[in-house]
Amino acid sequence: MNLYNRIKKQNEYWLVDQVKVGGVSKQEYEEAFDRLLGEWKEEKVGYLSLLMDTVHEKNLLEQGFRKISTIVEYTRKLDETFSPAPGISVEPLSDGGMVDSDFAELYERCRSGSANKNKLFTIEQVMESLENELGPEWRASCFIFRKSGEPVGLSIPIIEQGTVDEGRLFYFGIVPEWRGKGYGTVFHRLSLNLLKGIGAATYVGSTDEVNHHMIGIFERNGCRLRDRKGIYRIDR
Repeated sequence: MNLYNRIKKQNEYWLVDQVKVGGVSKQEYEEAFDRLLGEWKEEKVGYLSLLMDTVHEKNLLEQGFRKISTIVEYTRKLDETFSPAPGISVEPLSDGGMVDSDFAELYERCRSGSANKNKLFTIEQVMESLENELGPEWRASCFIFRKSGEPVGLSIPIIEQGTVDEGRLFYFGIVPEWRGKGYGTVFHRLSLNLLKGIGAATYVGSTDEVNHHMIGIFERNGCRLRDRKGIYRIDR
């Protein structure tokens, strides 16, 4: 039984996310995590970043983890298709309308000023992780939102690892000068269409509990609160 999803980069990091499974006890989760932590220590990896239910927090802090923040998860069924937004175009990076270096610059602008506290990577590491985690065709998963031809946001819809039809956004963001104008809700709604288009039946989105703007977007687009998890980190 898989109780933790893992993304690894050799010698640098493990990103670990607890998988909620019905009928599994707190003790079983902690025993499974102890085995996972032992593997991480044996491999001498730089750090481990963990998303886990806060009921385990005392145990984690005793093992040397520090708490970074708390995230909230929202979800909804993808049982409708939203209308296109007038004046907004959605362009896959794979179409060739933007080179990778310009996409990296757009990505960096979108994540600047974020309320999310868990900032792990430089933009160079982010771009490297896209190919490592999404595969050689990663550009087909990256979409640029344009207003009057100007790139103003981006979205990267994916199917969650280990699932058949759970949709996630690897990243979603808007450039600072277009925030606070209602476009976040519009772009998120269009992202839900993109997820449905790749076969997702449900959507799960997460953000820092202090990111009230993103939480408002979730709620305006029909998402409901599903879970809270702590973000914890340990370094070698």
